[in-house]
Amino acid sequence: MALDLDAIRKRLSGLQNQTGKQNNLWKPEPGKQTIRIVPYQFNKDNPFIELYFHYGLNGKTFMSPVTHGEADPVVEFAEKLKATGNRDDWQMSRKLEPKMRTYVPVLVRGQESEGVKLWGFGKTVYQELLSFIADPDYGDITDLNAGRDVTVEFMTAAELGKQYPQTTIRIKPNQTPATENKEIAEKIMNGQKDADEIFKKVSYDELKEQLAIWLDPEQGESNSETSVGSSTPAAVAAQPTSTNTTKVADVNSAFDELFNN
Repeated sequence: MALDLDAIRKRLSGLQNQTGKQNNLWKPEPGKQTIRIVPYQFNKDNPFIELYFHYGLNGKTFMSPVTHGEADPVVEFAEKLKATGNRDDWQMSRKLEPKMRTYVPVLVRGQESEGVKLWGFGKTVYQELLSFIADPDYGDITDLNAGRDVTVEFMTAAELGKQYPQTTIRIKPNQTPATENKEIAEKIMNGQKDADEIFKKVSYDELKEQLAIWLDPEQGESNSETSVGSSTPAAVAAQPTSTNTTKVADVNSAFDELFNN
């Protein structure tokens, strides 16, 4: 049997892109680590990069076009569901809405030679960091000469005995330079990776296709290698049983009305 060289090349490219993304992102390990938030090379006025993602759409994560102020078919469909006034539709629309995750460029203490990485976190950590920066007693903690390091403590869900892990931060009291090494300083100023290069931008049509598969997993299995697990709410809703046939028709009708008329 002949090898499918195109498929092999595509897989290799995917693995390389995944490795590149991992090398440019930082995730805290369990315990305490120290980092320094630095100015973002591509927007020196604001180090915080707000990105919106669709998580778990056909078992994958997609960056929403609303990140760049563009139309998103999944968001449009969610709004259509909300407008029905049906409670089940409203709940499904909530699952389809993109979730914000914020990133900041950081130097990881002890790993400065690796250059600047992007650290992503949720709403709670974001609000905490903003409150410190807004406090005149702390000021601009990202300042390269007179900023402050940040201690990040990460605890796993197992450690906490809870469903989710927990990240807490503490701003160090001393003001210190980000680095006194010229090579590292150059990496901070001119060696950062643009977030738009790390996270793939998805087109309107690509997301529309993923949404159609999410609503009809059987069609997705026949047309692509991507399938949805049976635990996915849409997968359950899309199965024609005696209790949900009407519901499936309503959802498919909303899809057709939005995109096909």
